[in-house]
Amino acid sequence: MQDRHRYLFIRVLEACNADCFMCEFALSRDTYRFSPEDFAELLPEAVEKGVGYVRFTGGEPLMHRDVVELVRMGTEHGMRMSLITNGQFLPRFVDRLADAGLAQVIVSLDGSSAATHDVYRRSPGMFDNGLEGLRRAKELGIIPRVNSVVGPHNFAQMPELQRTLTELGVQQWELSAIKLDREIRYPSAEEVVAACEPIYTADPATTLVPLGKRFYGNTPEEQKAFFEESLPPRASEPLCLVTDDVIYLDGKNGRMFSCSCLPHKEGDEGPGGAPLRTDGKVMLDSPVFRTHADLFKQQGPTMCGGCSTTAAGYSDDLARMGAVPAWNY
Repeated sequence: MQDRHRYLFIRVLEACNADCFMCEFALSRDTYRFSPEDFAELLPEAVEKGVGYVRFTGGEPLMHRDVVELVRMGTEHGMRMSLITNGQFLPRFVDRLADAGLAQVIVSLDGSSAATHDVYRRSPGMFDNGLEGLRRAKELGIIPRVNSVVGPHNFAQMPELQRTLTELGVQQWELSAIKLDREIRYPSAEEVVAACEPIYTADPATTLVPLGKRFYGNTPEEQKAFFEESLPPRASEPLCLVTDDVIYLDGKNGRMFSCSCLPHKEGDEGPGGAPLRTDGKVMLDSPVFRTHADLFKQQGPTMCGGCSTTAAGYSDDLARMGAVPAWNY
């Protein structure tokens, strides 16, 4: 078993109450739910394979009627539990989640105020509920984090959002570029960099600074690819080291992926990743999964087109330092 703890992402449902314009799960009423029985079967294997962090994703995990029980089960097995939410229901759930042992909560916020964010998410009240949930989470000892999807529509709002999150006491922030199946054009590279570079160069002792790479790239080469080819920054060559530490489980389809950015990018050639079960038994590190992970470890830095800033930064930090602080993915 490796020294670093691994991350297990589980898409526990595909239903969602938000109507975000950039998301394939918008207003989904899909009935699938990853059950406590599913988790009970998976947990011993996860412990054996060195998983230390589990994050529930969706859809909207707080629409899952057993989400508190799922968090409690993971905590009882020694896992550090996390979930990502649009925040609408967080104020009514956060006390029970804290009691169950939730260690981190991630709220998706894309605008600097309700006047913008609620329009992007087409969900009135979502911004204010998200902030209230984050505030209460911090009081309860849960790590509060925000993930923001940045594009031409909202990049200029990020400095104001940074001030709001800093004042609120949010401890982590991810800014990742919006990914659409088309070319994305910004007013100009210079305008984006002028607006957002101060976000990344702020003093981390007094200001919340985003995790990972800049959403528009750290190097001239990455920035050229971003602004001219709509290619977000990815793990630097020669290897993507995320694939050693991450398992993303698509519960509904029983498929595993070696990065959280891969499941939504399947092609027409059939299901990607690897099956969760081998000969009917749950097996996280099956030979098929290792083949899949090794492919993206070797070729991800040159073939991936939808990397997140945290995934890219995580891989580069591992290559440079050999370790990454907890929750930096």
